[in-house]
Amino acid sequence: MTELPRFLQIHTLTPYAGVLLNRDDIGEAKRLPLGGSMRGRVSSQCQKRHWRLAAGEWQLVPAAERAIRSRRTFEYHVARPLIDEGLDEARVAEAIAAVQAEVLGESKKAAAKKKGEETAPDLHTSQVIVLGPGETRYIVGLVRKLVADAGTNKDFKAALQALLKAEKPNFASMREGAGLDAALFGRMITGDVFARADAAIHVAHAFTVHAIESEPDYFTAVDDIVADSGEQGSGHINTSELTSGLYYSYVVVDVPLLVANLQGCAAADWASADRTLAGQVVERLIGTIATVSPGAKLGSTAPYAFADTVLVEAGKRQPRSLANGFYKAIGLSRNDLREEATARLLDQLGRLDAMYGKAEDRRIASQIPDLAETAPAGLNLPALAVWARGLVDGTVAFAPGA
Repeated sequence: MTELPRFLQIHTLTPYAGVLLNRDDIGEAKRLPLGGSMRGRVSSQCQKRHWRLAAGEWQLVPAAERAIRSRRTFEYHVARPLIDEGLDEARVAEAIAAVQAEVLGESKKAAAKKKGEETAPDLHTSQVIVLGPGETRYIVGLVRKLVADAGTNKDFKAALQALLKAEKPNFASMREGAGLDAALFGRMITGDVFARADAAIHVAHAFTVHAIESEPDYFTAVDDIVADSGEQGSGHINTSELTSGLYYSYVVVDVPLLVANLQGCAAADWASADRTLAGQVVERLIGTIATVSPGAKLGSTAPYAFADTVLVEAGKRQPRSLANGFYKAIGLSRNDLREEATARLLDQLGRLDAMYGKAEDRRIASQIPDLAETAPAGLNLPALAVWARGLVDGTVAFAPGA
């Protein structure tokens, strides 16, 4: 049987100049204390959202197949379309509430409230849920047929109970399954319902490999009419923060879980499942991570950059970050900071190999010249992504420790 990697690790180094990539609650750049110095930071949530919504050659999730993440999905994407079609509003709401309780599970508190008093069904969920377009279309179809076909109130209620009983296995599958979006990044909620789709892609917060460099950006917006009258013309004055930095980011792909989420099989059966789609996802993920930038203030900072260096490792043992290579911040006085960062990345890799042994298969894509002789074999980015895809779908030989 073909040997396969259980984990892919993706390390990147990406420089940005004069940007505000990810803001905190007071509008300043997010920060992270590390090794005695304050670093710039981009949260994992910020990175994932930009990757999930990115369009282009490396697009992960087509817009038409993108899941909806909201507390109001049942109201906006199920109830409203059916009411707009002219179906009875009260019956639509009652049917959706029953289906919602069956799909999500009903808390004891909600059940007790329903039993104790007659109130209009609440279609808002207590937490953000993730429903794919296929799941939403399926529920809309069920409720449409039920409400359109029912006659008297008694007939409607009997038909509703029959539907809930007949569709029970499908509702259970819906809870346990995951669309493409959820298969990659999980349900991203904190409660118990719909939390079974664990994320197959684990993302660390990115941070600068040096102390944060920041500058307050004082700006004004000119009022054209005031300016034409000969006055100063300022209609708005404010200050924001701009930062520059070289960010280390780290992503791990749990290959068995990715295959299981995409194919709907048990994680234990991933090696014998069809891994074609998982391989394609990995290929696009590497391209997306290397070329899609997180960033606020798009109109005034154009925060777009490609990674300097992308290192991909495939292995079977527990992944480990190379972040400790930057525990000591690189000095800002160095004018070869980008070269030094890639050298530090490879040096940390060598230190780990020396202590724990080399157990991964690796490739690197980098625009930094003169990499160390011990650096993994070099490829350009498209070739690197294709190599990783082949490791997952089994068309490329996996050579751990080579």
